[in-house]
Amino acid sequence: MAELGGSFIEALRLLTSFDAELWRIVALSLFVSLSATTIALLLGLPVAALLTMVRFPGRAGIIIVSNGLLGLPPVMAGLIVYLLFSRAGPFGSIDLLFTPMVMVIAQVFLATPIVIALSHRILLIYWARYGDALRMTGASLMRSASTLIAMTRNALVTVFFSAFGRCIAEVGAIMLVGGNIRGYTRTMTTAIVLETSKGEFALALGLGFVLLTLTVGLSASAFWLGRRTVETG
Repeated sequence: MAELGGSFIEALRLLTSFDAELWRIVALSLFVSLSATTIALLLGLPVAALLTMVRFPGRAGIIIVSNGLLGLPPVMAGLIVYLLFSRAGPFGSIDLLFTPMVMVIAQVFLATPIVIALSHRILLIYWARYGDALRMTGASLMRSASTLIAMTRNALVTVFFSAFGRCIAEVGAIMLVGGNIRGYTRTMTTAIVLETSKGEFALALGLGFVLLTLTVGLSASAFWLGRRTVETG
């Protein structure tokens, strides 16, 4: 018990003294997850808008697959990316394995289905309300999509939080493709796993405090925005 108490005190000291290693890990985690979430939004929002406004062969299949991939195990996403970028894979010559960039790519695999599935549900509601009005104005498909996304921007912030929360909290994919290299590819989740396995709880607890604050803050923000959207919508 005394050892655990000492670990808590040391964790607080690391946080308040702005320990360089701890905050370097936090910074990398934020960079990787924010980059992946942003890319997922850029990829997923146009697809969600297209699925909302246009009926085409295979549309139902894309919707089903994107919803099914909401539960994609992170380690499977990591395995797919690992095979793609390993020396025997089609992109092995790029030599991205065990770098922060390939960690971003792995998290994009996880976040994009979330963006597509959740955004489609939101856009569908607004398209049912305002789709006829947009058609009557003669707006092009691209203009209609941009207008629809602009109208739902408050609700879509919750999609961003959901995708970012999925990325920042996962460990399997980035450990598999990033290798958990100290000072280079070590993130909060992979560092917590490593330090706990070594019995070094201070750094693990410090990073855990930061991760918990982020995830709780994101959940609270998404809940507040969701309520506000309902009240104002």
